[in-house]
Amino acid sequence: MPSMLDAVVVGAGPNGLTAAVELARRGFSVAVHEAMDTVGGGARTEELTLPGFRHDPCSAVHPLGVGSPAFGRMPLERHGLTWLHPELPLAHPFPDGTAAVLSRSVGESAMSLGAVDAGAYRRLLAPYTGHWDSIAADFLRTPWDGMPTDPYRYARFGLDAIRPASMLARRFRGEKARGLLAGLAAHAIAPTSGFATGGIALLFALAAHEVGWPVPRGGSQAIADALASYLRSQGGTIHTGSPVRRLDELPPARAYVFDTSPTALARIAGLGQAYWRYRYGASAFKIDYALSGPMPWLSKEARTAGTVHIGPTAAEIESALGAAVSGRAPEVPFLITAQPSVIDPTRAPEGKHVLWAYGHVPAGWEGDATEVVERQLERFAPGFRDLVLARAVAGPPEIAARNANYVGGDIACGAFSGLQTVIRPKLARVPYATAHPAVFICSSATPPGPGVHGMPGHHAAKAVWRRLRQR
Repeated sequence: MPSMLDAVVVGAGPNGLTAAVELARRGFSVAVHEAMDTVGGGARTEELTLPGFRHDPCSAVHPLGVGSPAFGRMPLERHGLTWLHPELPLAHPFPDGTAAVLSRSVGESAMSLGAVDAGAYRRLLAPYTGHWDSIAADFLRTPWDGMPTDPYRYARFGLDAIRPASMLARRFRGEKARGLLAGLAAHAIAPTSGFATGGIALLFALAAHEVGWPVPRGGSQAIADALASYLRSQGGTIHTGSPVRRLDELPPARAYVFDTSPTALARIAGLGQAYWRYRYGASAFKIDYALSGPMPWLSKEARTAGTVHIGPTAAEIESALGAAVSGRAPEVPFLITAQPSVIDPTRAPEGKHVLWAYGHVPAGWEGDATEVVERQLERFAPGFRDLVLARAVAGPPEIAARNANYVGGDIACGAFSGLQTVIRPKLARVPYATAHPAVFICSSATPPGPGVHGMPGHHAAKAVWRRLRQR
């Protein structure tokens, strides 16, 4: 290792690893320091319940990963990453056993919404289908990074994306379409009446039709392991079990890149109150289940879907999100669930299954939502509790302890609220730069925000190599 590195990256989550790869493949000397004993950050896989049951403590399904412009330019398949696509990307069941679905076909998805809204759904998606590459490149970036690749599509998509999901839902007349849209927007962990939540819903729907909602074979750890393997092949080094408390603990380097929360960055790099206005949002209450058999969903569509949203109507979803954001304990939570073992037999012993589920709770909440979560699951999968072999429960304190970036249990590393939805972590021409000329940030707190797609790391690396070449 040279006496002076070009860059040191703090944090080996997908964004930190992506930033390191982007620098290393351009000939810069790079070292990554990770506090945990393994790489991964929000993309890990562990035996949380019983031997042989492999769970994802955080992210599990990756539409923005398989469709990531950054990952698409890397030979991650040669480093062990295999995407597995379930029969249906998403099911959104209703108590009567029917379901709205996202399939790879726009037409099939539209028909699941009923005749009243099938045409409206097709019209909503029609301008964007077939244009994933340009839309992903333009919206998974910082708005200040030059002109979009497809200005017309960018402007048209932007007019829909900037709206609240609740406003976008006015195009529909039935509960199925409105519920489906609200469930997609709820991935932002913010009320669907919030600014730009329509864009989140629309991007997820388009991803289902264009690239799918796959899981990585073996679990989300496979993404981080592939990035780490590729980084090493480019000459980068990784140091695990290496917590960083102060900048001067790191080896000499021309640049330091932090895949951390803004709060941690300010503390470690001595930036004082640089991010004092940055706000963290509501948390998740997550349960991982080891099951003796497949989930007994009432809806036949849910039995083959990789992801299942639980909380049928838009009103019910909005109420659950509003409670979490306003600090109230959950009563009827909206649940995002994933069942990777329906497509990946490596995740559980033969005949057994894993289920991943979380609902929304207030930041830092210390209560126990197990009963209300399981009541919701039983509502749509009667007899589910009889299949539970073991469960691993994580509320906000446990989630924050697992990953220091999730302040108060906020898995989005920052609230989607007001202008912070699009201006993260603060207003700046280059949001990845800091007041310290050698220090940069590349976490989900920066554009384009959360998700295992590596784009914050990609854009931060671009800012770093521009600075290094100037020097």
